[in-house]
Amino acid sequence: MKIAIIGVGTVGSAVATAVKNTGFVHEIVLYDRDAVRATAAADDLGHAASFGFDVKITAVSNYRGIRGSDIVIIAAGANQKPGETRMDLLNKNTAVISDIIPRVMSNVDAKHVKIIILTNPLDVMVMLAQKLSRLPATRVIGTGTMLDSARLRTILSRQLGVSTQSINAYVLGEHGDSSVVNWSSVTIGAIGLDDFCRQTKISLPMTTRNTIAHRVHNAAYEIIRGRGATWDGIGAAAADLLRCIINDEHRILTVSTVSGTGTDMVAMSLPRIVGANGITATLRPKMSAAESTALRRSGKIIRKNYDAI
Repeated sequence: MKIAIIGVGTVGSAVATAVKNTGFVHEIVLYDRDAVRATAAADDLGHAASFGFDVKITAVSNYRGIRGSDIVIIAAGANQKPGETRMDLLNKNTAVISDIIPRVMSNVDAKHVKIIILTNPLDVMVMLAQKLSRLPATRVIGTGTMLDSARLRTILSRQLGVSTQSINAYVLGEHGDSSVVNWSSVTIGAIGLDDFCRQTKISLPMTTRNTIAHRVHNAAYEIIRGRGATWDGIGAAAADLLRCIINDEHRILTVSTVSGTGTDMVAMSLPRIVGANGITATLRPKMSAAESTALRRSGKIIRKNYDAI
């Protein structure tokens, strides 16, 4: 399995490290416009590989070097800075994706390749990449709210005293400020959240849930304020998505992909079954009326920003 990563900044480097550590790829190609940076990253990661899995890691500054790649991960683009929202990156990264996708498609097998998008604002960039690549929507996938959902599960784990592995909880919609915590479908093991709280005598009132949702929505801003950028979380999310595809796991992930037609076409995150062929099914979780309304609002925000480009 050959993987190409486009963009070797902090995010791209973290993704490369996480992908290497899966042990499921035999070759990683790092592309960056800055050939010196790409070479340095490939050398450093190659040295690290000698302590673990045997992975061939090369650097290229020409898109011909990605030929033969089964999956292309797009990590290029301007990063969110302190005080910025993901949508502040819209115009900058529209130009980046518009330049990258045609070059990628000229050097891969369109019949089989899958593209993973990490660039923000993610859902809009997924829509743009799918349009420019002309690939089936099922093979242009954004990491979506995988990381948001992981943040939710982590906070709930600490609140409830239960492993994250026993918590099914999803954040839906935009990977951004309008995302929706889907409280109605949260289960702990096979038990609904409210029933679990009754059985364990744990109080989780609406005020606490609102605080948790606020923490999930603002996690990226807090991390950016503290360390300048986020990279470890998204690197792990990208590697997990990659592993799901490579192993044909058919796991349910909250990834972003284009659905609908015409003016109803939008990319946003819902629970989706992911395997070797990309996305095989989209699921509709149980939602309250308020959650459904919020999800529709989130979709409209994404579509409005897509129309603006």
